[in-house]
Amino acid sequence: MSEWKASLAQPSLFLREEEVRRGIELLYFAYRDFTEGADEILADMSMGRAHHRVLYFVGRNPGTNVSGLLDLLRITKQSLSRVLNQLIEEGYIEQIQGVKDRRQRLLYLTEKGIGFEQNLFKAQKDRIAQAYRAAGVEAVSGYWDVLLNIVREENREKVLKRIK
Repeated sequence: MSEWKASLAQPSLFLREEEVRRGIELLYFAYRDFTEGADEILADMSMGRAHHRVLYFVGRNPGTNVSGLLDLLRITKQSLSRVLNQLIEEGYIEQIQGVKDRRQRLLYLTEKGIGFEQNLFKAQKDRIAQAYRAAGVEAVSGYWDVLLNIVREENREKVLKRIK
């Protein structure tokens, strides 16, 4: 690791193609291991990462509607429909008619959905918390900056509002 930190001291070194590739590979490997625990839980329930994303973001944004979820996840209506219907049928998510606009169907996690989402979250929280502790405050702040700067510039404000 110290070899890497030394190469990061000069921007001209960490912006070389090989260093950018190293970062991309680390992102792939980190994502693989980050999702591993949740993927195992989901597989046991005949679900996948799309189900996880829907559960996570409905849990983080209770009362969102389908179009809000489509905008957030950037998936097709067909893909969301398949996943959302399964989660509703199996009792993880409920649709409640909007008060202001009765045509709206607002999405909420059920008690079953809350428990399942929390179980999935725990599988990932522990890995992230351990990595944060090992890296330290400055590294975590830098990591957040890198991730935010991967997000398209025109979407950053929206993302910042969502992550509170």
